[in-house]
Amino acid sequence: MKLFAATVISLSLLASAWAQANPAGAAEGSGAPQTAPMQDSQTINITRSGSVPSRKGPAENFTGSVRVDPLFQANDPADTSGANVTFEPGARSAWHTHPLGQTPIVTAGVGRVQGWGGPIEEIRPGDVVRIPPGVKHWHGASPNSAMTHIAIVEQLDSKSTEWMEKVSDEQYGTPVQAQRSASAVPAGSLPGVSVQPTAAQRAFGDIAPKLVELTDNVLFGDVWERPQLSKRDRSLVTVSAPIAMNRPDQLRFHLARARENGVTQDESIETITHLAFYAGWPNAVTAIAVAREVFEKK
Repeated sequence: MKLFAATVISLSLLASAWAQANPAGAAEGSGAPQTAPMQDSQTINITRSGSVPSRKGPAENFTGSVRVDPLFQANDPADTSGANVTFEPGARSAWHTHPLGQTPIVTAGVGRVQGWGGPIEEIRPGDVVRIPPGVKHWHGASPNSAMTHIAIVEQLDSKSTEWMEKVSDEQYGTPVQAQRSASAVPAGSLPGVSVQPTAAQRAFGDIAPKLVELTDNVLFGDVWERPQLSKRDRSLVTVSAPIAMNRPDQLRFHLARARENGVTQDESIETITHLAFYAGWPNAVTAIAVAREVFEKK
C-alpha cells in the first residue's frame, strides 16, 4: 500500500513538472483553451530616472532651446500627464491654452510667466503656478538664467494644449512685475495666472520687501541651488544652526523643509541628540519639543 501511494505521488510530481515546462502542450492535451497571462492593473510601476529619452521642444511651439523630459503619460482612467521642461536662458513657449488648465512647479533657475492682458511675473524654485482652463499664456526662462519646471496638465477629449502665435521679442522684453506679498495683491488683479506666495512673502512681505527679495533670490534661489551640497545635506547643516542658537521659530521652518528634502525623523532626532553635547542641554530640549510639533503634523 505504501509503495502504491509513493508511486502515485511520484507520477503526480512528474506530471506537474512536465506541465510547467510545457504549458502549451499541457493545455492542448487537456483540451483547455490557451490564454495569455493576465496583467495586474494594481501593480506599482516605477519609471527610473533617465530611462525615458529627452526630446527637443518643437520649434513651432517654442523660441530658443527647450528640453522636454517626459515623466508620466495619461493612463486610463486618469487623464493627467506630466513632464520636466528645461528652458535655456531666453527660451520660452509660444502663447497657448489648456482646456483643463495647467500646473507648472518650478524646480530650478529663474523663469517668467504671463497671462494674456496681465503683467509678466517672475517665478523661482518652489513656486507653484496655477493656470486656469482656457487662459492664453506663455512661460519660459529669464533672459540670463535657465529655468526648469514640472508641467502637470489634464486632457480633454485626448487634447491637452492649443498652440497659438509665438511670443515676440518685444512682448518677452516687457519689464517684469515687481514681486508683491499675497496681502498686497487684490484678488483677480493678475489676469489668468495665479502664483502662490513664497514663505518669505507670507512672513514679512508686507513690511520688508527687500528682505523678501534677498531671501528668495539670493538665499533660496542661488545658495540653496549650488550643486556642491545636496539639499538634504544643506538642510542638516542649516537645522544645526537654530538648534545651537536656540531659535525655535527658525528651527520649526527648517525642520519641515529638511523633511521635504529627505531628512528622516530619526536623523533629525539624532542630530539634536548629538548637538546636545556641543550646543548645550537646554537648547537640545527646546529643539526636541519643536521637532515633536513638526513631526506630529505629518
